Parts: sequence; structure tokens; C-alpha cells
Amino acid sequence: MATLPITTRGAEKLKAELHRLKTVDRPWVINAIAEARAQGDLSENAEYDAAKDRQGFIEGRIAEIESKLSTSLIIDPSAVDAAGRVVFGATVELEDENSGASVTYQIVGEDEADLKLGLVNISSPIARALIGKEEGDVAVVEAPGGTRSYEIVSVRYA
Repeated sequence: MATLPITTRGAEKLKAELHRLKTVDRPWVINAIAEARAQGDLSENAEYDAAKDRQGFIEGRIAEIESKLSTSLIIDPSAVDAAGRVVFGATVELEDENSGASVTYQIVGEDEADLKLGLVNISSPIARALIGKEEGDVAVVEAPGGTRSYEIVSVRYA
């Protein structure tokens, strides 16, 4: 499996979710299965079926998170020194060359991406267009909505 980058904040969120799944959700679903079993005939027991489905989801998510954490390269953006170049973890202020609108994005791993918070996936078209560029450069983004050009106003590592 390929090594995927993740910020320290993203890794901590995954670790917190994993801890909750193991210490809260897993014991709860085990108890729910035991209670449903106590009700008798399992062949027509909807509560038992629902609890088993939930258990399957929880166990699958635990395995997924453990796999991601074991194959991730955890990067602290504040420790990065890329001499002003856009790299993973960088926070980039952009100006749309057509509209003049200003936007700020941080390039993060796939599990932490949230466009509403300005966190873009390293694999997204805009992140791919920005990687390796510096302040003053123009990044041309081939997005599903068409081609857009952004001038890089500033690059920070925070």
C-alpha cells in the first residue's frame, strides 16, 4: 500500500476516532448484540440484525483507520521549510485572476479535506496545480467547472 501524507492534526483526529470506536462504540454494540440474543429467536430478530450490521461497520472502520495510520507519513506543517514553495501542509493565499476574489487553502491529506474550512485534498486538481509553485507564480487549474487561473499571493507553513 502506498504511503499517504497526513498532517499531525489529521492523524490526531483519526486516533481520536479510533479510540472512540474501540472504547465506546465497540462495547456498546457488543452489549446490544447480547441484549438482542436474550430476546430469543434470532432468525426474526430485527434488533439483532441491526446490531450485527452496526458491529460490521465499526469493525470495518477500525481496520480502515488502523491501516491508514500504519501507512501514513505524518507531517507537521509548522516544521516544514520549503523556502516559499507550495508543498504538502502549506497554507496558500490565492487570487482568482478572472474575478479578483481571494481564497486561502491548506493542502492536506484525503481524510482531513473539507473545502468549507479551506482544507483541500493533496489529490485535488487545485492542489496538484499548486504543488511546487512559489509566491507570484500563476497556477492554472483544470477543474470539472473549467480552467481557472490563480496567482499565488502568499505561502505559509502553520
